[in-house]
Amino acid sequence: LVELMIALAIMAILAAMAWPAFQEAVQKSRRADAMSALSSIMQAQERWRSEHASYQASLADLPGTGATSAEGRYTLSLVDDSVGANGYTARATAKSSSPQTRDSTCRVMQVTVAGGNITYSSMNSGNAANAAPDPCWIK
Repeated sequence: LVELMIALAIMAILAAMAWPAFQEAVQKSRRADAMSALSSIMQAQERWRSEHASYQASLADLPGTGATSAEGRYTLSLVDDSVGANGYTARATAKSSSPQTRDSTCRVMQVTVAGGNITYSSMNSGNAANAAPDPCWIK
């Protein structure tokens, strides 16, 4: 019985050490939902821009995009003051009903297109950008 208790204690210690790493891996894999959605927005914006004088300011009017990501974990938006003839900022914010809100580093992911340059960034609270290189976009 003592040997069984020792074996269970060792298993519990190993599980306690592995659980946070597992949770981090799951959150990292779920970020692909935001990356895919932002990529779709970028492609749709470029299609729109090829036929119009500036980028589209509304996702509702941009063909092929929606207000949420494909798996429903992120809310998608365009930053209002960023959209113009030379660029835009598209943002994916973890939905409050999604477990992705516990992703403390990458709760908000965004892509900024300005003058033909693309910048990938993320924010943990929606207003403070992570330092470069951004840990959320590293593959």
